[in-house]
Amino acid sequence: MPELPEVETVRDGLARHVVGRTIGSVTVLHPRPVRRDHRGPAGFAAALTGRRFEAARRRGKYLWLPLDNGDALLGHLGMSGQLLVQDPRHPDERHLRVRFDLGDRELRFVDQRMFGGLAVSDGGAEVPPEIAHIARDPFDPEFDDDLFVGKVRRRRAGIKRLLLDQTLVSGIGNIYADEALWHAQVHSDRPGERLRPVDLRRVLAEARAVMGAALVEGGTSFDALYVNVNGQSGYFDRSLHAYGREGEPCDRCGTPIRRVEFMNRSSYFCPRCQPVPRARRTPVRG
Repeated sequence: MPELPEVETVRDGLARHVVGRTIGSVTVLHPRPVRRDHRGPAGFAAALTGRRFEAARRRGKYLWLPLDNGDALLGHLGMSGQLLVQDPRHPDERHLRVRFDLGDRELRFVDQRMFGGLAVSDGGAEVPPEIAHIARDPFDPEFDDDLFVGKVRRRRAGIKRLLLDQTLVSGIGNIYADEALWHAQVHSDRPGERLRPVDLRRVLAEARAVMGAALVEGGTSFDALYVNVNGQSGYFDRSLHAYGREGEPCDRCGTPIRRVEFMNRSSYFCPRCQPVPRARRTPVRG
């Protein structure tokens, strides 16, 4: 699933190529991608036709395009969603779901697996109410490091699970959580309450560093499903130290990287640099 660097790369492309343009028409080619819009496909199209894109914004993995009437086009890429800016003469993509006519170009929502989606957020230009509960991401100027550290240290869950909790911090997904924890030399199962503030600040700093480096490379691409608005893949997968490297030597100590199951996904770590936390002993009552 696209994470913060990938979504930010798409947001930047939208800001450069569609902001300021008026929507001439909207064609919904499949109803599923607009399933969260209470208006239905026809109402979704009608609510957007004639409106102008005023900006391109992001919170975590969500994108929204404020409109000139105070509403917003809210989107999530899901597992395989793509927002592409194309010449109208360009052949339709195989999994094209929604088309926005912008005059001399089109904005196209392409989604093979259709876990992503689009909706019109009423009054959502500033922050769509549908995502107001999502925490700010580590690059947001208003992200509060102290607040994050305090909340995590009150939780018993493992640090990776907490990094993926979008109510604590947004935008960090499976790939970048593994990479940040490898850099910080912290195992994913270390409980939040057993991590020192200095440890948590290091994890946060490494998350910022690894996602910032990924932004420079245009994100991470393991297949053709993630691309930017121009259809180009990211190249940060060449710089990964843990994720997807099961059995390969750790770049720091040479120990083979290990993979374990985690929340129906995979988690990668170095068993030497990131030792498995000791189980907490339960007091014996006599």
